[in-house]
Amino acid sequence: MDMRGSRHSRRRVVAGIGAFAAVLALPAAHAARSFVRTPPQSTGPFYPRDFPLDRDNDLARVAGAPQGAKGTIAHVGGRLLDEDGRAIAGARIEIWQCNAFGRYHHPGDRRDAPIDPGFQGYGETVSASDGAYRFRTIKPVPYPGRTPHIHFAITAPGERRLVTQMYVDGAPENARDFLLNSIRDDAQRRAITVAFNPNDSLEAGALAASFDIVLARDPRFQPG
Repeated sequence: MDMRGSRHSRRRVVAGIGAFAAVLALPAAHAARSFVRTPPQSTGPFYPRDFPLDRDNDLARVAGAPQGAKGTIAHVGGRLLDEDGRAIAGARIEIWQCNAFGRYHHPGDRRDAPIDPGFQGYGETVSASDGAYRFRTIKPVPYPGRTPHIHFAITAPGERRLVTQMYVDGAPENARDFLLNSIRDDAQRRAITVAFNPNDSLEAGALAASFDIVLARDPRFQPG
């Protein structure tokens, strides 16, 4: 990978986090709030075997591709926190999802659906000093057997890795998705079901979704 490009991507990440946080008015202080642990979920079969060369936090634009990703652009971000609302900085946050046609960028997905060369399928970033993170991607779509979702994996300093999934509030497929409905705690289920709202101030025609991730201090709530 071109390290100059990598440094440029990191500068874009830092600048983008600040703009996204301002637009969503993410609170700097969390006194007197209750923080719901983000529940662990399955990694699924499509975590990358081979990582793309371009794997920054902008999944909707691939370096060298003549066009951007198909689908509706979505800016997804929030803060990484502990159960007391304290920011967790320096954590690696990964996401992966299927493209706008419902196909993963993975050799194990052999379904007859188009591959989108303008969509990375996977991206990663590092949480800022206030725990903030941001991705530019597409609004997730369903694929056979699953409701729209984005996979997340969080590796924080001194913590066990958390794998979870984020779902689209109001998606009709939510009612019958086996993984989403395997979460019996209503508060935890609401915590990972996120609204995607129009936000032209970020980008014309784009959506924005705010997803705070709360790491459990008790290892029993983390995947093994």
